[in-house]
Amino acid sequence: VQLVESGGGLVQAGGSLRLSCAASGSIYRITAMTWYRQAPGKQRELVASVTSSLTNYADSVKGRFTISRDNAKNTVYLQMNSLKPEDTAVYYCNVRAYFDNAWGQGTQVTVSS
Repeated sequence: VQLVESGGGLVQAGGSLRLSCAASGSIYRITAMTWYRQAPGKQRELVASVTSSLTNYADSVKGRFTISRDNAKNTVYLQMNSLKPEDTAVYYCNVRAYFDNAWGQGTQVTVSS
């Protein structure tokens, strides 16, 4: 399974970005698709996750970020609105399936004040 992330970049505070993560290869039954982030000097943290029936968000992004998935395309999205400088991090996509646990290469998100 390979994951390709896109959509990161530099944005001013208050702006928006949309991250995408497309999974390819032999995938059997995706169970969860998750976005994590890691800021310099900090541990990687969960940002948002989506299963077939549930979504989950870190408290710090509730009301600002929205996770969604397109099952036909094996793709997960993260719409990020009202971005803050503290959202600056490398964002990683994770896909869990019955036989796989795959990570993306990461995409940099930088929010300037």
